[in-house]
Amino acid sequence: MWKNNILETIGDTPLIKLNSVTKSLPCTVLAKVEYFNPGNSVKDRMALKMIEEAEKTGKLKPGGTIIEGTSGNTGMGLAMGAIIKGYKCIFTTTDKQSKEKVDILKALGAEVIVCPTNVEPEDPKSYYSVSKRLSQEVPNSWYVNQYDNLANRQAHYESTGPEIWEQTEGKITHLVVASGTGGTVTGTGKYLKEKNPNIKVWAVDSYGSLLTKYFKTGEIDMSQVHPYITEGIGEDFVPQNYDMENIDAFEQVTDKDGAVMARRISKEEGIFVGYSAGSAVQGLLQKKEELTKDDIVVVIFHDHGSRYVGKIYNDQWMMERGFLEVKTFKDIISGRKSQPLISVSSKSNISEAVELMKQYDIEHIPVIEKDELIGSISESGLFIKIFNDPDLKSKLVSDVIEEPFPLVSFDSPIERIAKLIKKETGAVMSKDETGSYHIITKFDIIQNLGNQ
Repeated sequence: MWKNNILETIGDTPLIKLNSVTKSLPCTVLAKVEYFNPGNSVKDRMALKMIEEAEKTGKLKPGGTIIEGTSGNTGMGLAMGAIIKGYKCIFTTTDKQSKEKVDILKALGAEVIVCPTNVEPEDPKSYYSVSKRLSQEVPNSWYVNQYDNLANRQAHYESTGPEIWEQTEGKITHLVVASGTGGTVTGTGKYLKEKNPNIKVWAVDSYGSLLTKYFKTGEIDMSQVHPYITEGIGEDFVPQNYDMENIDAFEQVTDKDGAVMARRISKEEGIFVGYSAGSAVQGLLQKKEELTKDDIVVVIFHDHGSRYVGKIYNDQWMMERGFLEVKTFKDIISGRKSQPLISVSSKSNISEAVELMKQYDIEHIPVIEKDELIGSISESGLFIKIFNDPDLKSKLVSDVIEEPFPLVSFDSPIERIAKLIKKETGAVMSKDETGSYHIITKFDIIQNLGNQ
C-alpha cells in the first residue's frame, strides 16, 4: 500500500544491534537508527507533531510562515511539513552548524539566516533572538520554539517510546540519548518509565553546556558555558521540554571523543551516523562500570552522517582541531634525515640513473623536466629491461620511462598514501609550500606505520 505523502513515512525506524564499538561492554547495545526517517533525523517526529498542534490551536493558519531557530534537523522536518501543508519557512541557525545542513534547508525552499554562535541567548544577534524578532515582524507567522514547545516531547512519548518498548519486547533496561532540546530524552524516557520504573534514562551532554550541572544541583551556572563544536546537543539555558524527574544521569563527552566515535561507528558498524550518535555511544562507554551482562541498552542515533561530510568526516577538518592523530606526508618528510631529491631528466643516460640508484641506495627515481613530473624509473623495471637488452645502459631514460608517481597534497594522511603505493607504483610524490618536490616510498610507509 502506498503512502499519500512523505510525512506518512515518519517513524517505525529500526533497532540495530551494535557489535564492534561496544564490544568492551558486558551488555547488549541496540541503536535506534533515526536517520531512516524521511528527513534523516529523529527531529521529523516532533516537527510534524508541533505543526499539527499549532494547526489545532489556531497558531498556524493557512498560508502562514513557520519561523524557528534550528541546528538543522528540526528545520528539515518543519520544511517537509511546510511543503506538504502549504506553508513558508524562515529558519535561523548558528555559524557552527555544517554547511550541508544549511544547503539542505535551502534546497527545501526555506530561507536561512546564519547567526553567530558565541553570544548569549538574550543577545539580539543570537539565533534565538533573531527568530523571535522575525516572528513578531512577519505577518501571519508562527514561532515554533522547539525548546519550550511541549509538543516536542509529546511526539516522542507517543511514538519513539512505544516503538522501543515493542521492539525490545519490554526488555529494555537503559535508554541513552545525546540531548539538546530535551524532547527526545524526556518524552521517550517518560513513556518507558511508565512501563517499567526501573529503566534507567541517561542523557549525554557536551562540555560547554550547563545542563549537567543544572541536573545535579538545580543551579543555572553560566560559568559552565563556553564554546563547543559538537552539534545538536547541550544548551546554554534550560529548555522547558526537560523534566529532570525522568532522567537518571547526565554524562558529559568531549568534542573530540564524540567526533572520533562517530567515525568509528560508521567505519566499524556500517551505520553512517551524525556527530551526536558518536557522543551518545562515547557517553555510554564512560558509564561501563554501571552495566551488567543482562542489560539491554537502547541508544538513539539522531541523524545521518551526510550532514557532516565537511566536518567530522573530513580528515583536514579533524586534523586542524587535533581530533585526528594521523601522520601526513609532511610528517614523514620532517621526521627523516634531510636529503636532496634525486631525479633525472628524460635525456639522461640510463647508466647515470643506475649509478644514482647504487650511490644513494634507492629503488625509485622521478623523471622531472622544467619542474614538471613527467615520469619515473624503478630498479625493478630497469633490471628486467636491461636483462633482456644489455645494450640498453647506453640509451636514454626516455627509452625506459614509466608512468609518473602519484602526486598528492602535502598534508595527505599516511593511510591514504599507503593505498596509492602498489607493486607497480613504488612511490608517491608531493610539493611542499615552497614548490619543492619530495618523495615517499614503500619503505617510508612501513617504517612510519610501525611507529604509530
